[in-house]
Amino acid sequence: MNFPEKVYINEVVLRDGLQLEKKLVNVEDKELLFKGLRNAGVNTFEFGSFVHPIRVPQMANSGELYSKIQQEAGTANLIALVPNLKGAERASQLGVNNINYVFSASETHNLQNVQKTTLQSLEELRKINEFCIENKILLDVSLATTFGCPFEGEISKDRIRSIIQHVTELNINMLTLADTTGMANPKMVFQLISLIRFEFPKQKLRLHFHNTRDMGLSNILAGINTGVTHFDTALGGLGGCPFAPGATGNVCTEDVVHMLHSMDIQTNIDIEELLNASRLLEEIVGHQTPSYLLKAGPYDRKYPIPVSS
Repeated sequence: MNFPEKVYINEVVLRDGLQLEKKLVNVEDKELLFKGLRNAGVNTFEFGSFVHPIRVPQMANSGELYSKIQQEAGTANLIALVPNLKGAERASQLGVNNINYVFSASETHNLQNVQKTTLQSLEELRKINEFCIENKILLDVSLATTFGCPFEGEISKDRIRSIIQHVTELNINMLTLADTTGMANPKMVFQLISLIRFEFPKQKLRLHFHNTRDMGLSNILAGINTGVTHFDTALGGLGGCPFAPGATGNVCTEDVVHMLHSMDIQTNIDIEELLNASRLLEEIVGHQTPSYLLKAGPYDRKYPIPVSS
């Protein structure tokens, strides 16, 4: 395998991580999580989304959160997810300078998620791109269900390539390919991403995996082996799509960072501070998270030898 010196983490717990939580998390607690993650050295965040609050109630306070954290963000990059032009306009009004527009490779999932066909979402993307150019906003795009759809099954490579062709013609900043419900496997990831990197070599890629079937870390390694160095992760392994059956959490930030550090791949993230943030997360949501590292600790942590009585 080919291992890079550094991997870049985009922390999505404040958006994707919390959106399925039954307990509504207030702005103050979200701000505390943000501060904890900043203390750990996390530098890129998807902090929320500008969707209708009826659709995703957990995101109703995203604008208020941004107003609170933008002054203390420092060099951190704050990204807002938007489902349409109206969301992009709302983000712009608040001063957000990096948005992530999401739609699905799967027609069925796209209709469930944003009530549009994929073609209609591509038309919306062109309008959003024009708006972002006029307002000097960085535009990222996330393509959901790239590695499979819970309604349609496998999405053909030709369809994926065709959609990416339309997206890359707009010269967007970053394209995230998402495994929305954890249907990917390492072989699939390596083959598909190798193909995409060969056909679209100038496009920056980020990968977004879910650990639904316990292959998240393996899929990240497969992505790394294609040359990708940017990944979405969520503190505690929380998250999932509200509009996809069987959706479970993202790959866990602390588990991913620990794996990378144990392989001498740098992230500029402090594990102990990250674990402090993970403990805070459990307090806020009121339940244990899927984090393995929070339970077991780092591999190099020394424990005292029990003294027999």
